[in-house]
Amino acid sequence: MINKVVNSVEEAIEGVADDMTFMLGGFGLCGIPENSIGALSQSGIKGLTCISNNAGVDDFGLGLLLQKRQIKKMISSYVGENAEFERQMLSGELEVELIPQGSLAERCRAGGAGIPAFFTPAGYGTEVAKGKEVREFNGKPHILESALTADFAFVKAWKGDTAGNLIFKGTARNFNPMMAMAGKITVAEVEELVPAGELDPAQIHTPGIFVQRIFQGKDYEKRIEQRTVRTRE
Repeated sequence: MINKVVNSVEEAIEGVADDMTFMLGGFGLCGIPENSIGALSQSGIKGLTCISNNAGVDDFGLGLLLQKRQIKKMISSYVGENAEFERQMLSGELEVELIPQGSLAERCRAGGAGIPAFFTPAGYGTEVAKGKEVREFNGKPHILESALTADFAFVKAWKGDTAGNLIFKGTARNFNPMMAMAGKITVAEVEELVPAGELDPAQIHTPGIFVQRIFQGKDYEKRIEQRTVRTRE
């Protein structure tokens, strides 16, 4: 049986280097690879291109890498919760490519599936379509979007086994499964690591063939990006 377990997050990120492209799964602060991001922040690498739906918040998630100026380009969809991101973007320190959320997900999925490009109506007539090929399908204009891949994909799952099979929970299933497919090296951190054969095959979201390294994470904060509560009467 193939065993893809590594003993630490430091071992999991071996081989990362300046100027690489990373994918980082999760939705808001839900399901982000907290341990991997922390280790990347401590590694000192720089010049990174990061593909992630969100850009974290100022002191958590990708905000940690932004604080240390480790990211040169962000490819994202929703970035409204990070003041440091905003400052770097407006000052020209950070290159930013904003992509409609569905297009971002599909560009990652296409990269993992070996599909080089696809046409979508999303973004036509906006800045998103600038410089892109347009074709008409069923009387409606579509723009050509290219697939995305990465040197490393960092994902976080609820459960995983030693062979790299993964199960995601709730909203953490956003972006993690498709990014796991699109990394040359995919690193999975999990809340619970079990022996191969213990997961119900019908419940597995990402087969282990897409995962090269897996480890059990620790000290998850699982922060809430926007805490909204009702005032008691």
